[in-house]
Amino acid sequence: MIDQNYKWYPVYTRSRAEKKAYQELIRKNIIAYLPLKKELKQWSDRKKIVEEPLIKSYLFVYISAKEHAEVLMTNGIARFLYFSGQVASMPVQQIESLKLLLATDEELEVFDHNIKPGEKVIIKAGPFKDMVGELVSIHNKQRLILRLEHMGFAININTSMAFIEPI
Repeated sequence: MIDQNYKWYPVYTRSRAEKKAYQELIRKNIIAYLPLKKELKQWSDRKKIVEEPLIKSYLFVYISAKEHAEVLMTNGIARFLYFSGQVASMPVQQIESLKLLLATDEELEVFDHNIKPGEKVIIKAGPFKDMVGELVSIHNKQRLILRLEHMGFAININTSMAFIEPI
């Protein structure tokens, strides 16, 4: 049953406070959704699969307008997101689609920039860190072809789009 007064709202959390804010919302009986992805983390002495937020510093709440203040008074919540001067809400279908995507075994990656072929980029992490070039093409978000500055040739590299930033 869908209540027309309730909507999904994205909220911005303090840095690295997504899980604590989510637990606090649940404790207050507020319906919340924190999309998590499994990642293999490696330390000097061990490897471990951990759950990390899919979208850093964001989670979603399903509330009515009268519950906005209660959400903002939750430890770890910084603010609601705004679009055109109003609190942004999301269609139920988008949240359901996100849940379906995370239910698959596909590896998901979120990056907040839209880089197109022809743009100058810098690689911010990984084995190619600080390499600067022109993005020639993207193949499946993991294989990129970069034209390297001052070298006159292009190279096909295997790196994450999350490591690439426009200059």
